[in-house]
Amino acid sequence: MKSPKITKKSNISESGVRRIIGVDPGLASTGWGVVELQGQRILHIAHGSIETEACLPRPERLFIIYSQFKDLLHLYNPTEAAIETLYFAKNVTSALPVAEARGVVSMALAERGLRVREFTPMAIKQAVVGRGSAGKEQVQELVRLILGLETIPKPDHAADALGAALCSAHTPIFIDA
Repeated sequence: MKSPKITKKSNISESGVRRIIGVDPGLASTGWGVVELQGQRILHIAHGSIETEACLPRPERLFIIYSQFKDLLHLYNPTEAAIETLYFAKNVTSALPVAEARGVVSMALAERGLRVREFTPMAIKQAVVGRGSAGKEQVQELVRLILGLETIPKPDHAADALGAALCSAHTPIFIDA
């Protein structure tokens, strides 16, 4: 069977605007945040999270993430996506559900033909705060300040997703070429 050809959309719309969806995947909570880069201005569009209940079977939880994320892509129509790379730390078992959530998000992005840029947690901290060793609270506060929000985005996963989107906005496109 021949696989379908997926063409990546341009990162820049005809108006020169980049709309970036950042994602912090997780099985219980997948954070998302949308920003728009208009020249040198970065605007906050929206943020939130997709929550799944622990009592549901894992396949159902993954389907909820997949279908709700597809709805978000349709609603906000991003031109690109940014996602944090997996960080296994000490417990590989807990990383597996995150990897599965990341997989269904990646599938939804591929279906839309979006370019997906991946960033390490250190790269995101560096882009947002200016230090790769910054703490979570520092990153969240800087996300709030950069986007001109009154409060730190909640839940934490949404703030992390906005951080990934800001990292993509601050990283020149030609680096991926």
